[in-house]
Amino acid sequence: MSGRQSGRRPTLEEVAALAGVGRGTVSRVINGAPRVSERAKDAVARAVAELGYLPNQAARALAGSRTDAVALVIPETEARVFSEPYFLDLIRGVSAELAAADRQLLLTLVRTEAERQRFEHYLAAQRVDGVLLASVHGDDPLPDRIARLGLPVVMNGRRSEAEPVAYVDSDNIGAGRAAVAHLVGRGRSRIATISGPLDMYVARARLGGYRAGLTEAGIQPDESLVATADFTEEGGRLAMRELLERAPGLDAVFVASDVMAAGARGVLREARRRVPEDVALVGVDDSTVARLMDPPLTSVRQPIEEMGRTMTRLLLQKIAEDSGADAAPEQGVGEPRRVLPTELVVRDSS
Repeated sequence: MSGRQSGRRPTLEEVAALAGVGRGTVSRVINGAPRVSERAKDAVARAVAELGYLPNQAARALAGSRTDAVALVIPETEARVFSEPYFLDLIRGVSAELAAADRQLLLTLVRTEAERQRFEHYLAAQRVDGVLLASVHGDDPLPDRIARLGLPVVMNGRRSEAEPVAYVDSDNIGAGRAAVAHLVGRGRSRIATISGPLDMYVARARLGGYRAGLTEAGIQPDESLVATADFTEEGGRLAMRELLERAPGLDAVFVASDVMAAGARGVLREARRRVPEDVALVGVDDSTVARLMDPPLTSVRQPIEEMGRTMTRLLLQKIAEDSGADAAPEQGVGEPRRVLPTELVVRDSS
């Protein structure tokens, strides 16, 4: 039954569903934005006629305005966000780029389904112009829900190799390969790894790089040398204890973050294993944690602040396109994707 037949006002989403296009395309057709395909225009026109859709002038006026605010959403606890150098560097990059564009930053921590639903309602009220997402796990539905609302969205990292939403990432596979190649070059052969949570693509990619690096060096990967943690210092401690129990003869560890490497270093000291004489250690991020460790930690540098700047520039570009000045493509079709290079920084721990 159409909205006209039921006496209920049809929604923009219903028009989009019937036309087989995205909500943003319907909005651009109705507002006369340029560079929308004739096929999309015809499909929207037919759906509008069939449903009896009448654009809400007040809503159109609101959609044409801007809040000059962008949300940065991180699904982590306050303790982790404000204590880990990764998030602080990312926020610094985002904040600097938004300040240069005279935009406001709304930092939002979403940890539960109830908080996720409240945030979606907030977005539906058009209180921000776009959304940046960081630290997203593989099963998180929020990126797709935001895209369905018609809001521009860019992620820091990705949920899978086939991520449909725009993202900025670093070369995490290359990070694992470079770390292992360095350790092999130092004469190490029993190389273990402490991975991040495997429901995150970043952790799977670094683990994949570790395994690829071993294979390239002619070393058969050994699953007893793999421990999974959660990107926290305590997680690194627990994983290091597990590895020492399983493989006491290990002579090197590639740790998927500097923070976890700090936890692993503490356990090695307790076990009277010298770094790097007995066990070489390599982390990822090249954060202040790496530089302040004893000995200073060899780490794979990823350009965290630049990732924040790049994802913000991409989002601002998408916001400008969605304003009608330059019609944007559908979410998931031709979405911008950037993978920034990583670099091994060698210090005394290896």
